[in-house]
Order: sequence, then C-alpha cells, then structure tokens
Amino acid sequence: MTSKGRVTIREVAERAGVSMATVSRVLSGNHPVPASTRARVLRAARDLDYVANAHARALVGGGRKMVAVVLRQVTSPFYAQVAEGVEAEAAARGWLCLVGTTGGDPGRELEFVQLMREEGARLVILVGGVVEDDAYRERVAHYAQALASSGARLVLCGRPAPDPDIPALVVEFDNEAGARAITGHLLSAGHRRIVFLGGLPGNTALDARVAGYRAALAEHGLGPGAAHVVDCGLGRAAGHRAMTELLKAGGDPGPGDTATLDTATLDTAIPDAAPARFTAVFAGDDMVAAGALRAIADAGLRVPQDISVVGYNDIPLAEDFNPPLTTVRTPAEELGRAAVRIALRDPEHAAGAHHLLGTHIVVRDSVQPPPPGA
Repeated sequence: MTSKGRVTIREVAERAGVSMATVSRVLSGNHPVPASTRARVLRAARDLDYVANAHARALVGGGRKMVAVVLRQVTSPFYAQVAEGVEAEAAARGWLCLVGTTGGDPGRELEFVQLMREEGARLVILVGGVVEDDAYRERVAHYAQALASSGARLVLCGRPAPDPDIPALVVEFDNEAGARAITGHLLSAGHRRIVFLGGLPGNTALDARVAGYRAALAEHGLGPGAAHVVDCGLGRAAGHRAMTELLKAGGDPGPGDTATLDTATLDTAIPDAAPARFTAVFAGDDMVAAGALRAIADAGLRVPQDISVVGYNDIPLAEDFNPPLTTVRTPAEELGRAAVRIALRDPEHAAGAHHLLGTHIVVRDSVQPPPPGA
C-alpha cells in the first residue's frame, strides 16, 4: 500500500510500463496478453499491493455481494450463533456468506483476510475476544486500512478496535455490565464468597467480565480481598479440571487474589470431598459452567443446595444442564446480524463507529441462598 492510500490502475500501468487498458485486460483475464507482459503487470500489482476496487467491479458486473466471517472455531456454541446471525442477515439481502476458522492463529487470520480482499468480499467480520497486545493492534490496523483501500470494510464483532481512527466498525455487547449483574444476583441471594472460574489474562472479553465481577463485589461493600479469580481459560474441560482441583484444595483458590491452577496432570478422583469454603461459582462462560457442574456432582455435592453456579452467554444447552443454568444472555445471533445490518445501512459513517448491545440475566435453577452455617 502506498502512503497516498488506495493504489490506482494508473499507478500499476506506470510501474509496469504499459497502458491502463493492458492492465485491465491482464487483471480481468478476459483477453489474451503476451506472457511477458502479463508477468510484468502482475509483478507491478503485487509490488504496489494493488487490489481491484470491489465497488467498481460491481458496477461492471464483476463484483461479489459477499460477506466473510472469521471465527476462532465453529464448535463453540457462541461462535456458531454469531456466524448464523451473519449468514441469516446476508442471505436476507441476497448476499453470499463465507465462514473461515483460524484456531486462534494470527497467521491464518491474515491469510483469510487477504484472500477475502482479493476475492472482493465487501465485508470481513472478525469475531470474538482477543488478547489486545501491540501485535494485535498493528495487525488489525493493517487489515482495516488494506480492506478500505480496496473498497471493502472491516467489522470487529465482540472485540475492540485498537484505535478509534482506523476504518473499522465495532459491534459488541457489554461484557462488564452483564458480569456485574450476574454477580449482583448471587450477592442478593446472600452469597459473599464467590469464585470467578475461567479467567484468561489479557483476553478482552474475559477481562471485562472479571472487571464487572469485581465491581459488583465492591458495590456490595466487599473489599478487594473478597475477589478470587481462577485463571483456567475457557471450555468444558478447563472448567471441570479447575473445579476439581479447587474442591480437592478445600475450595480455596489459593493465596492472594488470583490463582492459576495447574490442571495438566490432575487426578479427577476426589476422596471424601468436604463442603467448599466458597458458596458460589461465576463461570466465565456456559461451557466452563458445564465442566464445573460435572466436577461438583463427581465430588458428591449438589447444585444449588451446596454450591450455586452461574454462567455467561446462555447457549442453547444451558437450560438443559442439571440443574438448568442461571446465566447472562448475550445476543450472539443479533451480534452477527447487527454487524452486517449496520455496516450496510450506512457505509459512509459505519467505519470508526462503535455499537454496544445489551445483555440480561436468565434466572433458572442453579442459584439459591448459601447453606446454613456456610
């Protein structure tokens, strides 16, 4: 990309030493061109990082009404629901939706974004919380500027923009408010010893949930020492291992405010588990809660009679857990729909805009007051 912004076909022609008509013929592939000339044009386009303007191609029938959604994984119910929302909104408008997964690999993410740019996708939507470090900030700024230079748009869905001045639209929900509300629900039921299970330091979504958890404790007059955050990451297996170790330790997350549990070689057999020193668990998401519920049952304890458990996201299976899970409903499908709808509704003003969707608590059967004498 040049410092002037979007590279034009004229610049490619000047670099290659041919006419603009020749460049057009080479890039369209619709006319015969000598091999040496074709190679020279393609080299010039590559050197200048030239990508045909998607909107200009659409005017001559060469563009694609295409939305690309890039996810960490599709096995997560939350990511799957966001992708369904993107696809549903795109289909309603007659657009094609492509889904790519990265497994959390920045290299794969970069390759997918570049491919979609070359293929003329109008929107590229990146989904989910991330570790917002310098590498992420540099990467996303490059994505946004590169896509804008080719007439496309970057949408950050459930993750922040590293700089409000980059040409990207942000659509997310209020993680901190949801966490503050669900923690307040536990406090209102009488719980004072509440563990946050599922921290992942640096992850934007989970850090916001931890912040909401801490804020709720403070609002109810509990000091910083009342907060216990277990950094075990996300997923059912992580929740099961961390909860098992926590119960084996007698329910104490360890000294200090935050504990990182070593669960790699954990023996899940729990002899004679005693009642925990904590009375409630706030799981970082519903899959962590699923693992925690299993570990509590394995220990011979009951939810909510012995320990109350809440989750986050309200995945479709949450109401089928045993017991049905009290959780925070995040508008996952609406998040995907809004990402497409807002970006297409006002393309001139969408870039750089920030849209925040709300959350709410879904009360089921996994919370009751602490047991007597707890």
